[in-house]
Amino acid sequence: MTLPSLLLGLLLSTLYAAGFHFFRGGGAGRLLLDLFLAYSGFWAGHYLGETIGLTLARMGSLQVGLASLVAFIFLFVGNWLSQEPAKNKK
Repeated sequence: MTLPSLLLGLLLSTLYAAGFHFFRGGGAGRLLLDLFLAYSGFWAGHYLGETIGLTLARMGSLQVGLASLVAFIFLFVGNWLSQEPAKNKK
């Protein structure tokens, strides 16, 4: 992987996390969680695409399509798992 591909991947995953955080809201801790989820999902999707040879959209040596899809899956599932359960009112 080249340095421009690495920087593009970091830029895209940061934008995904920032956009998701903007629409969902939350504090600094939630932003850090969103960044972690977007980074880990993006690079997991990239390496998954490289490993199985699936190409949705490719920019140079970067599997942008599958990486973006997995990053959004990580963001939505992470958001769902991190929600506090509703408390029963009696």
